[in-house]
Amino acid sequence: MTERRGTTRPTKLLIEERRRAIVDRVRQEGRVTVDDLVSRYGVSAVTVRGDLEALELAGLLKRSHGGAVPQDASQQDTPLPIKETRRLAEKRRIGEAAARMIGDGETIILDSGSTTVEIARCIRQRKWGSLTVITNALNIALELSGLPSVRVMMLGGMLRQTSYSLVGLDAERALSRLSADRLFLGVDGLDATVGVTTPDPQEASLNAMMVKASREVVAVCDSSKLGQRSLAVIAPIADLDVIITDTSASKTHVASLRDQHVEVVLV
Repeated sequence: MTERRGTTRPTKLLIEERRRAIVDRVRQEGRVTVDDLVSRYGVSAVTVRGDLEALELAGLLKRSHGGAVPQDASQQDTPLPIKETRRLAEKRRIGEAAARMIGDGETIILDSGSTTVEIARCIRQRKWGSLTVITNALNIALELSGLPSVRVMMLGGMLRQTSYSLVGLDAERALSRLSADRLFLGVDGLDATVGVTTPDPQEASLNAMMVKASREVVAVCDSSKLGQRSLAVIAPIADLDVIITDTSASKTHVASLRDQHVEVVLV
């Protein structure tokens, strides 16, 4: 049994790596063909078509005759395991900076996302007298489980498989009875004119309630999200108190955000 598991695990990892590479190639080149992918990755046309079908179902690309093209970015909702592999060093620095803002005894909200989970991992490394964390993210709740001084309050609702988050009326009802010192909000797009956005309208509705329930709102996102817009608006920039991003952020984006009296922290 041990030998059998040892032989299947690398194959699974290879599939995940190949599919991530296909998505990146589609975005960079605007189009790929089945023949090109067969030649590049040394797999059969049947395997490539299976990859493209799986990636289309995940909303990461759109199949076309003989290949694939990018999915409409405004409708795209990238699965969390793929998001977590991108700009990891930047997200870890952002997570560390955000965690340093948290005071002992506070109640915070951690939104779902690949950057907010880095905050949760930093929380695990510190000693707390007490801390209350409200979250709608299953992976964040699991990350913080087993910490004796950290109380985790999980919102109910419907599971979104791409983000491991809970949304919907049950989540909103639970949140309506709560308040927090600080919200750490993960976003898919942050535009100085439109505001903070996400691909899913239900997620946006719950995020908007998180903003209203919190005394301070901290948006956490790597610099690739600046200037981007997604389908559903969460809140205008004026509702944010702090934005934590990385030092690759363009001076133009940073200046336009600071002009709206938002503190921008570069890490």
